[in-house]
Amino acid sequence: MVKGLSHIVYIASSDELFQNTLEFYKAFGFKVLTAPNQAEKSEKSEENGKEAWLKMEANEHIMTSNITIRLLLNISCVPKNKPDSDQDWGLNESALALSVFDVATVKSQLDILGCSYQDRSIKSFSGTFQLIEIYCLDPLNNTIIFSNKPAFPSLLETPLTGPGSAEEAAENLGPKRKIGVLTSGGDAPGMNACVRAVVRYGISKGCEVYAVYEGYQGLVDNGIKKMDWKSVRGYLSVGGTTIGTARCMPFKTREGRLQAAENLIKSGIDSLIVCGGDGSLTGADVFRSEWSGLTSELLENERITEEEAQSYTSLTIVGLVGSIDNDMSSTDITIGAVTSLHRICESVDSIGTTALSHSRAFVIEVMGRHCGWLALAAGIATGADFVFIPERPPAGDDWKDTLCSVAERHRRLGKRKTVVIVAEGALDRNLDPIKAKDIKNILTDRLGLDTRVTTLGHTQRGGAPAAFDRILATIQSVAAVDAVLRSTPETPSPMIGMSNNQVTSGPLMKAVELTHEVAKAIGEKNFARAMELRDPQFAEEYLAYNATTILDDNSMLVPAHRRLRVGIINVGAPAGGMNAASRTAVRYALNRGHTPFAILNGFPGLAAGSIEELTWIGVDGWTSRGGSELGTTRAVPGEAVDMGMIAYQLQKFNIQSLLVVGGFEAFSSVINLEAARSKYPSLCIPIALISATVSNNVPGTDFSLGSDTALNAIVDSCDAIVQSARSSRRRVFVVEVQGGRSGYLAVEAGLASGASTIYIPEEGVNLSRLQSDSRHLMAMYMDDAADKSEGRIILRNETVSKTYTTDVISDILKDEGHALFDSRTAVLGHIQQGVNPSPMDRIRATRLAKCSIDFFEEHTSLALEKAFEDNEEAPISLTTIPESAAVVGVSGVDVTYRSVKELINVTDMKNRKPLDAWWMSHRPLVDLLSGRGLFTPEAQATLTRNQAEN
Repeated sequence: MVKGLSHIVYIASSDELFQNTLEFYKAFGFKVLTAPNQAEKSEKSEENGKEAWLKMEANEHIMTSNITIRLLLNISCVPKNKPDSDQDWGLNESALALSVFDVATVKSQLDILGCSYQDRSIKSFSGTFQLIEIYCLDPLNNTIIFSNKPAFPSLLETPLTGPGSAEEAAENLGPKRKIGVLTSGGDAPGMNACVRAVVRYGISKGCEVYAVYEGYQGLVDNGIKKMDWKSVRGYLSVGGTTIGTARCMPFKTREGRLQAAENLIKSGIDSLIVCGGDGSLTGADVFRSEWSGLTSELLENERITEEEAQSYTSLTIVGLVGSIDNDMSSTDITIGAVTSLHRICESVDSIGTTALSHSRAFVIEVMGRHCGWLALAAGIATGADFVFIPERPPAGDDWKDTLCSVAERHRRLGKRKTVVIVAEGALDRNLDPIKAKDIKNILTDRLGLDTRVTTLGHTQRGGAPAAFDRILATIQSVAAVDAVLRSTPETPSPMIGMSNNQVTSGPLMKAVELTHEVAKAIGEKNFARAMELRDPQFAEEYLAYNATTILDDNSMLVPAHRRLRVGIINVGAPAGGMNAASRTAVRYALNRGHTPFAILNGFPGLAAGSIEELTWIGVDGWTSRGGSELGTTRAVPGEAVDMGMIAYQLQKFNIQSLLVVGGFEAFSSVINLEAARSKYPSLCIPIALISATVSNNVPGTDFSLGSDTALNAIVDSCDAIVQSARSSRRRVFVVEVQGGRSGYLAVEAGLASGASTIYIPEEGVNLSRLQSDSRHLMAMYMDDAADKSEGRIILRNETVSKTYTTDVISDILKDEGHALFDSRTAVLGHIQQGVNPSPMDRIRATRLAKCSIDFFEEHTSLALEKAFEDNEEAPISLTTIPESAAVVGVSGVDVTYRSVKELINVTDMKNRKPLDAWWMSHRPLVDLLSGRGLFTPEAQATLTRNQAEN
């Protein structure tokens, strides 16, 4: 054991008892250690001071590990009396409990040693499993319990104690942190994932965690409940907040906060993790700042004792931002915002079909309070014709004319529907509100459109959290617990946020102050400042939306001699977001004066000359479509397709830049195209690769298009599978997911779905691992109530092993489960490609496609410009520099352009994935939050300490 709990002390009163006790424990797997001075003492024939150290390591019979016994000889010690054989030895005040696999072997060994024992085993009602409890006495008359019930904090009903162990644990580990977690303000999907992660991670770190029900009202009313491991089962897939949230006027008063402080002190809570919006977090920091005065007043009024006042001199506050509005500064995204965007896009996609059928206009009002993130993101993700947000009112003095101009222009181009999205806090340049009903009247009266208004309301808050919010809430909550453990009274209250795809911790009140500054900037009509204060991607996405949707009025045309013929091709397996990227590339290219061409059916289609020009209206509606409208194959030029034919067709159609959208085959294709430039001049053109693959295994980007769609498809399927497993009670599903040689999908989906464990290529799988996992599952099912057992899932990457297939793993677990649980398989297959791309994939596709066209313009050779000046035909050869063949990807919040030549050095070409994987830091959390962390030595020390106090 670690962290100070070094050993259990047993004292023998004679040398005979010393030797007998030593042999007894050696018979059950304890090994004799060489302890300090032990050799010297063994050589001396002293009757006092003789000692031996024994340590238990897990073996094929015993699952308990890392227990150390210090056996001493002291003839002055009074021997412990042996209890009567007819007495229940389970009633003894202290006992050493050993968790075993093979009870029959234990009984046989007891018989060989001549030790009597009491069998207190219980068979379940159904007879499918048995709880084994064997009580015996060692030669010193200490009680030993052999049980197939694992040593687990929430499992043991009988305290596990031993002479010296509890006291030493409490003394060396110090006082436990008692953490309260509450959700406040408007509910947000992902809040339950926060509570779950705080509870389970907190327990694994040796803390006690309490839920404060109904937000701050629970602090005032003492709605505080201690949580255990099982309290948060099933929380991941539930929207809203199970522990509740409510408006609390009493907490805004001094007397209310005084009562809240008293309740916290009486419960022993010294830390609060608050998940809510800026108002909730501000209230928490005010509470902390007043803490000293509140405790002094409570002591003066004799509502707490002097000891309590001295023990609780400060309160630790850590903030998590739970808000669908995404309106908090100092973080790129808030918990719940992405799920809310899912709900909006689902509604707008559905409304779009009826709008198209009747050639109607729809005005859709979305939430967001004073923040336009939801409206803007939904506008991009659904291809809306116009968006109204508070941070950037429409240009010009009369927004009505601007709106009508855009809607009328789109109708002339052939659109049958008009969709306008308006944020509930939208303003014009004079700070007058823009309301949905006003927009409706304008479209009806000026354009004669049959216009309807839809206010989505609280449907935007509902439903199960998206995979993104489950992962975000989990990793941020883990960081919040860590922030509690390292906090000091002098540390400012931190807010856990997200920046550049990394969890951050910064001053809470600084973030709140910057958030309030947005409203101030809008009030002063300083809209540029308001845009700056939003997350870094906000302004860029706004520009991308305008450039691909609003400004289709010839205002963005480049000079004629700078215009390009752009080829667009899809390569590899279909992935959500491919069509969104193609649609954006086409429309932005047209707005810039370029000519876009569709290359159908991948590189075989290009070799066959399957190329056609694309139009603005021809790609209408593509944003929300899954799969690939252009058609895609896995064929790579130079391998499955003749490079000469590729070069010939590019020259024939005078393709002057090439946008490749696809997975690792696309990456290999661009490498081959760049390498062949010296042979084929027609390949000397800018080539941009947008990674699009569910596996997220292309280097040069944090996220590939389609990976978020796949995660949501997997998590939705796992939710249904878990529901089936729970209904069937004792059932484990082994779920096979895609991902190639990359474990990204398994790791992230395992974290989002609450999988018991995962099997990924980066770790492999073997018999030892399967044996460990089967034991873990047995421990969990033994802990379940017989009639309320849980269903569980394990995720297996499709390529983790050729030997240990999904069926083989399922069969092994079933056999090793010894009828404790059943096992089934589920192979998700191409379901993971999704029906419609997720909003995140649509937005990333839009941003990257716009940047790709900019990339082409930047890398167009000056020779093209010179040719037009000399009235010559445009040369085929535009650029030969390696940087002109690049992966256009996302790194943190930035769009990056990394040449494929450079990326080869950081790529495992054999296993088709990058050498680095940022998401591997999430891997340990999958096992930890499923309960495996509680079997660590640290957890065993915490276990003993907790039981000593209980």
